[in-house]
Amino acid sequence: MADEREMSGDAGREDVDMSAAPIVEEEAPTPSPQSRRMPSIDVLRGVALLGILVMNIPFFALPEATFFNPTLMGGFEGGNRLVWWIGHLLFDQKMMAIFSMLFGAGIILMTSRAEEKGAKPGGLHYKRMAWLLVFGLLHAYLIWYGDILFAYAICGMLVFPLRRLSPGILIPLGLVVTMIAVPINMGAGLSFGYLRGQAEEAQALIEAGETPSRQQEGMIEAWAEIRDDFHPSEEALAEEIEIHVEGGAALFRHRAENSFWMQTFGMFLWGLWRAAGLMLVGMGLFKLGVFTAALPMRTYAAMSLVGYAVGLPIIWMQATRNIAQEFDVVHLFIWGMHPNYIASVFVALAHVGVVMMICRAAMLISLTDRLAAVGRMAFTNYIMQSVICTTIFYGYGFGLFGKFDRVDLIGVVAIVWVLQLLWSPWWLARFRYGPLEWLWRSLTYGQRQPMRRDGGLM
Repeated sequence: MADEREMSGDAGREDVDMSAAPIVEEEAPTPSPQSRRMPSIDVLRGVALLGILVMNIPFFALPEATFFNPTLMGGFEGGNRLVWWIGHLLFDQKMMAIFSMLFGAGIILMTSRAEEKGAKPGGLHYKRMAWLLVFGLLHAYLIWYGDILFAYAICGMLVFPLRRLSPGILIPLGLVVTMIAVPINMGAGLSFGYLRGQAEEAQALIEAGETPSRQQEGMIEAWAEIRDDFHPSEEALAEEIEIHVEGGAALFRHRAENSFWMQTFGMFLWGLWRAAGLMLVGMGLFKLGVFTAALPMRTYAAMSLVGYAVGLPIIWMQATRNIAQEFDVVHLFIWGMHPNYIASVFVALAHVGVVMMICRAAMLISLTDRLAAVGRMAFTNYIMQSVICTTIFYGYGFGLFGKFDRVDLIGVVAIVWVLQLLWSPWWLARFRYGPLEWLWRSLTYGQRQPMRRDGGLM
């Protein structure tokens, strides 16, 4: 099934250069220095990178169905219910939206710098995306199936030719592309409802002592498989926990199957449309100056006020209805998913407005400096989150999968946040790029890039 993962502003996390460093194409391509950075973009990327872990942590630590159906495994009582509500209202799909918009903004930022020099950035952009795709495959199949880099690489290639369009075209076009996922998933929900009805009729025949046809037996089996993805039995939950705790070949197969689903069916259902659509929106917003913290304070205040006022009530009402429906899979696909899918864009823009106001007012300087460092190393920090969390929860590490509830997991998130807020500025005080940013850059140019701030390669 899909997860909520989204990546960065420059190229990828939901990305990931996360360095917004310009890459240009010339007769003999040479990297541009990291000059004229936009600190507000780095800060926003850092906020989104840390925030995305709030929604990814259940996928790392608990059976996948508990994300879509939080009532499983006693995970919806007391503090766990509050944690779920906070995550759903403020983080679920909101951070992916910010990452995707920043990814689109990063494409505009890099290509405009190259074109100012009279260079053609297309070749290096596609080379960058090709390497990002490779990183995504390695991450998905070797570390964690919730990877977003693969999707961002594909979408980054697709939206690149549209970068010259005006904001008045990019933003509405991006919203239309984003919305394509809604009728697709509604159609899936309607088919699930039909399948359930046919399976129930066939089951009634069996209970009446009649023999169902082979087609009816197939309906029963197909519906049971779909139902169990969202409402698995205790035995199925225990089996998934065992796979993660024991590790080995069974875990690799599980990860490979989920990765393949994410990169095929998951892309068609929602990943392609949401990531590509919001990249286009991000391109338009960047051209309007939204991410630079240079617009009037009242503009950002209006963004936040309208975004929260529109988005949060819609998400609240939708979630309340989903709870009443006990997170029924047919209901989720026909109606239950879509209010948050749409309203999350409003809340994401409200978050952007808040961060831009903080940057524009030069508030919380110490914190925003650290967040900017996290954002500049978002590729490295994104993969680091996967490595840390899988080491904690999978069998090749401490094997704590299924042992923590949602309240406990917030503690894990806080620890990872602190580590990344501390180590990112420490690293960047000594090196120009994060380790993976440097590797990605070197592969793109086909030669080792300077790494140390004293000019050395390493």
